[in-house]
Amino acid sequence: MVTTYLDFEKPLAELETKIAELEAVAAQEGGPQINDELKKLKDKAAKQLKDTYASLNPWRKTQVARHPERPHFTDYLEALFDDFQELAGDRVFGNDEAVIGGLASFNGQSVVVMGHEKGRTTESRLKHNFGMAHPEGYRKAVRLMDLAERFKLPVITFVDTSGAFPGKAGEERGQAEAIARSTERCLTLSVPMISLIIGEGGSGGAIAIAAANHVMMMEHSIYSVISPEGCASILYRDAAKAKDAAEAMKITANDLKKMKVIDTIVKEPVGGAHRAPEKAIRAAGKAIDKALQSLLELSEQELKVQRRERFYAIGREGLN
Repeated sequence: MVTTYLDFEKPLAELETKIAELEAVAAQEGGPQINDELKKLKDKAAKQLKDTYASLNPWRKTQVARHPERPHFTDYLEALFDDFQELAGDRVFGNDEAVIGGLASFNGQSVVVMGHEKGRTTESRLKHNFGMAHPEGYRKAVRLMDLAERFKLPVITFVDTSGAFPGKAGEERGQAEAIARSTERCLTLSVPMISLIIGEGGSGGAIAIAAANHVMMMEHSIYSVISPEGCASILYRDAAKAKDAAEAMKITANDLKKMKVIDTIVKEPVGGAHRAPEKAIRAAGKAIDKALQSLLELSEQELKVQRRERFYAIGREGLN
């Protein structure tokens, strides 16, 4: 059972709380035999959970993508990769903890892996700057991609950021240029590159490490040019209209697959990845492996052509 319920999950929270209370009573020595009642309540809760998550609107998906108990990059890293050796720093300014990356083994294949890390506790969130990278984070990403190309290693990235750090320090150190260089490096790689949006994929801070041969999204993640709140503030002059903005922006995996922005949707357990993190991570691992095996069959030139053509195809469906 999750410990944090979203606003739209309140009826479910009440039901699961009642189930937990009845289970505690039944577990007591000499307690009443209420197994039939518990089974009915559990069946009702399971159906309610399934029905709720089968019809999430874009704003609710945004809330799920931001759930504090949703698995983070470090969870995927620990579960899917062996022999991880972190490589820190951009060799220009310093090390950005918002982007973690290095060398690792994925199902026996040596790879370069990197991703945004938001942190969980107050201390770790501050350390990782809530997943909002500074310019040195993207310059570190470029350094890692250069290394991958030098040693012919596939690149696997995990995206989970509301966007690059928007503060003065970032602008002083060349945030826009760093994002552009990182995006350019993704597009010019001669090795396979796979990206998975695991939570939020926000703005240039996301695409800077997601301009890949194969782009995936977890079922309840989001991917957009700006946050719904930011869009609402600009278009409607009212951040409270974020729900309307989320609807209009087409930020969900299903919408983005139709427009060919992404290639694969990784199904999440009923109730979202935060309810069964291990199951969600296993599903992601299988999807990454399938895509990687396909890309490993392509030559360097074919990889570049394939990547170029997939980006040219974005949004062109039905235009002719």
